[in-house]
Amino acid sequence: MMLLEAIELRHVRMQLQSPFETSFGVERERDCIIVRLQSEGLAGWGECAASYYPGYSYETIGTAWHVLSEFLIPAVLGQRVSDVDDLAALLAPFKGHNLARAGLEMALWDLIGKAEKKPLARLLGGQRRSVPVGVSVGIQPDEESLIKVVEDYVREGYRRVKLKIKPGRDLVELQAVRRVFPDLKLQVDANSAYSLQDKPVFVAMDSLDLLLIEQPLADDDLIDHSGLQKALKTALCLDESILSVRHARQAIEIDACRVINIKAGRVGGLAEALRIHELCNERGVPVWCGGMLETGIGRAANLALASLPGFTLPGDISASDRYYAEDIAEPRFELNPDSTIDVPDDPGLGVTVVEDALDDVTLRKGAFLAQSD
Repeated sequence: MMLLEAIELRHVRMQLQSPFETSFGVERERDCIIVRLQSEGLAGWGECAASYYPGYSYETIGTAWHVLSEFLIPAVLGQRVSDVDDLAALLAPFKGHNLARAGLEMALWDLIGKAEKKPLARLLGGQRRSVPVGVSVGIQPDEESLIKVVEDYVREGYRRVKLKIKPGRDLVELQAVRRVFPDLKLQVDANSAYSLQDKPVFVAMDSLDLLLIEQPLADDDLIDHSGLQKALKTALCLDESILSVRHARQAIEIDACRVINIKAGRVGGLAEALRIHELCNERGVPVWCGGMLETGIGRAANLALASLPGFTLPGDISASDRYYAEDIAEPRFELNPDSTIDVPDDPGLGVTVVEDALDDVTLRKGAFLAQSD
């Protein structure tokens, strides 16, 4: 049993290497909350991937900070836990706020791994030493710019590319990329920007040999996704719609998708991600690990998760230099020649937080100490 003695939160803001545009906006900087959990001389690190505005999710830095500091942290501070199930039991009275929960849970996984001297991948049941990865390309100013960006990533060694799309910036540009790269593993992500009235756009994509079409319709709508999937040969993949293993089961049962993107943050942590992975394995549904522009802390957790056997499609876990000139954790993750990234094998997350670099990007701190008896 580990006594949870102290927790520190940091709101950090890091400059992206280049602007990243999706259907819900443009990000030039990446905000997140870094969690530090202390117990008996050890520190575990976690990352809450909430952004500064409610585009991808209703959760923001502000809501996550509030929920962590006012509810989640007081519920666990000073308690003794042996595993993440104990943590989940302490947090059971509270609804929602999966990104906030996941940041706290990740820190506990790191702490457990360090205490047991085991890498996170082994704790989760991972089997691979490296995992196949791809790169996500934001919406570009024009077709020529898009092709140039894709060319650069292919030259770097990425064998799978995901293109962000939105109404009016979709089929024509996708067709152009496919003409230039006829053999590239290619997929698209709409981030819920379309409705069923746009079905002809997706039917037209059927001829482009895509790996999948990700989250075309509303995040809270499984029924319309089921209707769209019936009209397509290309597999639909759900992301924002899947917040739990229950949602995953329902989506599979009504054929709302044929692939699931698992993001530990979106579903409330790695433990729920494991349950979704197990369900999909049982049902024969491929999964892959999505990304949320994480720092090296969250990226290490994603690599450990993606080392599980059911992750058969390349994940959005690009190399560190894809996102940040300077990261807050070492070692930086690099792309291997076969379009894979190595899974950390040191205890816990397998990365070391560079505290000077963390200080440089910290906007706000919060410290919480357990009360002495």
